Amino acid sequence: MTQVCLVGSEGVDLRTELVSRETAREALATYDLREEYENSLTVETISLGSAVALLNDLNWYLVRFADDSLVLEPSVSETEWLSRDLAEAVRDGGVEPETTDRYLKVYGLTAEGRLVEPMFVARREDGEIPTYDLRDVEDTVVVRVAEDEFGG
Repeated sequence: MTQVCLVGSEGVDLRTELVSRETAREALATYDLREEYENSLTVETISLGSAVALLNDLNWYLVRFADDSLVLEPSVSETEWLSRDLAEAVRDGGVEPETTDRYLKVYGLTAEGRLVEPMFVARREDGEIPTYDLRDVEDTVVVRVAEDEFGG
């Protein structure tokens, strides 16, 4: 199963904003909504294609209420998320799954479960991701991004 995680903007209750709007509520109606991280909404879809389609259906709301849209596709990585743009490129065949691990956005994860400012990484050191050093955090969440998203 492919997962989609929507990360809400600061000061926005993402779940409330989405379920209070008819079109978004209808798009999410068949999914079991859960909160992977604080102020996020995570659902399981049947494929990478359905994950990208869901993000496209919700785009109007995501632009207004979300800071990030992530996709966890097991055929690419069991633990590292893909950015929305990279997930779409993989789905469309423009990027090979095995080449997606170069550019990374690494979020810090606080003890409260909130994702905090990302650190951008252009390469792994001996196959490892450099230590997150922007602040003290409990863990990290790794997101693979497309080259044109890197650092921006």
